[in-house]
Amino acid sequence: MNKSELIAALSEETNFSKKDIAKVLSSFTRIVERTLKKGGKVSLTGFGTYWLSKRPARVGINPSTKQRISLPAISVPRWKAGKHLKEQLRAA
Repeated sequence: MNKSELIAALSEETNFSKKDIAKVLSSFTRIVERTLKKGGKVSLTGFGTYWLSKRPARVGINPSTKQRISLPAISVPRWKAGKHLKEQLRAA
């Protein structure tokens, strides 16, 4: 399911306009991004939790030249499914 399909499904489920759903979805993603940038986490009880994980600097290998390269430390977004979602998917 892509973003436009999600908007259509939410619009059908809630009877809100696609335009309103698109605004809410955009706001949600901006709020999650902003919260993660500040070092916080976003928890949706039963669904899952978003947080930022830090990967340390390391030495990697360029696959085309086999030359060693230095990779900087980076922050990556993470997500873990909540208990309710896991239970629903196990039953499927």
